[in-house]
Amino acid sequence: MPRFSEYLGVDYSGAATADDRLPGLRIYHATETQEPREVVPPSLGVNHWSRRALTGWLSTVLSRSEPVLLGIDHAFSFPKAYFETYSLPPDWSRFLEDFCRHWPTDQPGVTVESIRRSIASASSSRTGNSRWRRLTDRRAGGAKSPFHFDVPGSVAKSTHAGLPWLLHLRTTVGDRIHFWPFDGWSPPPGHHVIAEVYPSLWKEPSPNARRTPDQQDAYAACRWLQAADQTERLEAYLRPPLTLDELLLAQIEGWILGVPTDDDRHSTETAAPRPL
Repeated sequence: MPRFSEYLGVDYSGAATADDRLPGLRIYHATETQEPREVVPPSLGVNHWSRRALTGWLSTVLSRSEPVLLGIDHAFSFPKAYFETYSLPPDWSRFLEDFCRHWPTDQPGVTVESIRRSIASASSSRTGNSRWRRLTDRRAGGAKSPFHFDVPGSVAKSTHAGLPWLLHLRTTVGDRIHFWPFDGWSPPPGHHVIAEVYPSLWKEPSPNARRTPDQQDAYAACRWLQAADQTERLEAYLRPPLTLDELLLAQIEGWILGVPTDDDRHSTETAAPRPL
């Protein structure tokens, strides 16, 4: 039986401020029996989400009783080198709190670029090195460092804009949210699960003609989550075959749900379900 009743795939955007409506911020929703469909903002005449509005909507959805599997396509944490450089404890909640003090990208009028400019002009910086990559980034193949800005396929800006909103969901919705794998590799039954995803692992070589690239990424994430749960392959992806040291590292750095973990990751035995 499927573990979840609903599935949400989010293609994130780190552009502009938390209150700007962004065409690159897209979300798709599916149920056990319904194919993924795009979710549009409930406000009349509003075509696009802002990060603040999306987080408010997600908070409402995650307050329901039926379990939801939510995939978001930005990094949920940073490489171990970041923790070591700034003497941070291996605790994800404290990492988020520390990050928000230095990168308050959820505040009105603040952008990722404005903080980058202030860091560049300061005598000391609170950022990372684009050569730092997480273990999951290396295993995913094309995934870039969360500090690799201004290049095609980068998730750096989305990550720096999105992390404060993860903390918001963690503190406002309550204990029914399981942030995987930081809260453990085996989510309790009946809990909502929020995980990092990487749609490039699953999407078709070229976007569907009916969808923009951002819509296609959100669709692909939602469709994969639905297919993995309904084909009972999700349980294997929730507990990837990593060594003990790798499991401990991934609970600090995070892990992309569905990332293959061996040299045969492109084979049919290990490949993720592809979207229809």
